[in-house]
Amino acid sequence: MKALVVVGHPAVASFNHSIAETIRDAWRAAGCDVSYHDLAGEGFHPLLTAAEARGEPSTDPLVQAHIAQLRESDLLAVIHPNCWGAPPAIVKGWIDRVFAPNAAYTFAKGDDQGDEPIGLLKAKVALVINTGNTPAHRETAVFGDPLERIWRDCILRYCGVQHVVRALFGVVATSSMDERRRWLAESDLLARQAIETAMEVGH
Repeated sequence: MKALVVVGHPAVASFNHSIAETIRDAWRAAGCDVSYHDLAGEGFHPLLTAAEARGEPSTDPLVQAHIAQLRESDLLAVIHPNCWGAPPAIVKGWIDRVFAPNAAYTFAKGDDQGDEPIGLLKAKVALVINTGNTPAHRETAVFGDPLERIWRDCILRYCGVQHVVRALFGVVATSSMDERRRWLAESDLLARQAIETAMEVGH
């Protein structure tokens, strides 16, 4: 299987990177062909161009490469911190440019006229892991956990990915090494379970 792992955090030594590397290593150990992208590290440009905003294909070679890998992937993992209930700017820009019309989704009439979308992604399972500094019960009770809705319904299922697994780890700022080890172990388990699900779905 082919897999794509994307991490969106500016610090290379971040816990987000540790999570992403854990998932990448688990998938590689299982024999997957894994493409790994550190968006900040590779200088991904998040700004949607005027042409892209009109639905035209991107001419940016890096964006084109990401689109090709996204379309080919059986497994997808995206790791990023919670920033005001949304992905950080570089991840939002990646979504805008890579989950592009006629690449990740399309419409029966050829353009967006408010109709139901047709998802084009072949990914069988998507794993989204977010870090935050709000306790999980407060994130849900007070804020409604908007990242859950954004990733599951507004992006992934919209583009045809039906099996979405999401985890929120926190509070990261005050976490102990034992807590971080548990979160990394959970990330490894979720990655291995994603492979099992993908295999079941594929049969």
